[in-house]
Amino acid sequence: MNSADILKVANFVTEDKVTPPVHVAIIMDGNGRWAKNRKLAKAAGHKKGAGSIKTAIKSAIEANVRYLTLYGFSSENWNRPSSEVNELMGLLRFYLKSEVPNLHKEGVCFCVIGDRKKLDKDIVKLIEEAEKKTVANTRLHLVIALSYGGRAEITEAARALAIKVKAGKLDPCNIDEDLFKCSLYTSKIPDPDLLIRTSGEQRISNFLLWQLAYTEFCFLDTLWPDFNKQDFDNAIAAFHRRERRFGTSRE
Repeated sequence: MNSADILKVANFVTEDKVTPPVHVAIIMDGNGRWAKNRKLAKAAGHKKGAGSIKTAIKSAIEANVRYLTLYGFSSENWNRPSSEVNELMGLLRFYLKSEVPNLHKEGVCFCVIGDRKKLDKDIVKLIEEAEKKTVANTRLHLVIALSYGGRAEITEAARALAIKVKAGKLDPCNIDEDLFKCSLYTSKIPDPDLLIRTSGEQRISNFLLWQLAYTEFCFLDTLWPDFNKQDFDNAIAAFHRRERRFGTSRE
């Protein structure tokens, strides 16, 4: 066996022992720019971007990731032109009707986090049906953030704890980080190990503000509609090159 073959074997053994990130979160950005670059309507970018969701899900499953959270629609997105919001809601309806059976077949557990009060009743019903249908699946937990804002989530959690204190059901001295986490939308979900944002932007845009405290960030220039398995794998590889110390000192 020559040196090149030895290196290949060594790399294989090393990669085989690498533990994948448990939870990957993605800010799916760049649909509008993708469409603009092609002189298309923004709706075309959103439709193309929906295909990249399938790619991300498949890539996560193949990488043995257990949780995948996608930032689908932020609380601020409601301020976009009504025509664009309607297009996005229509795309959401189509996705819930057409793709949930496939997710269930693939063993994916589907859930949504965010303020459902702003969503149309028929969409809420579709979400609830999808969550109920897939609740027992364990191959991948797919979390979609809809009508979601990190500040609003934290505010809502604080309000819920304050109500309990006022009612005499909770001693404020007993409020700690663990109890606060239990009041968040993501109370049953581990914090993300890796955050991926596409389109070259380097900010988190009010996404999972509490949960990203020790998350590794990976910013890709790729526009979301062009996102592919190689992009996902490259982000995972970058994650494995990081040294995560969670506030501890380097030895």
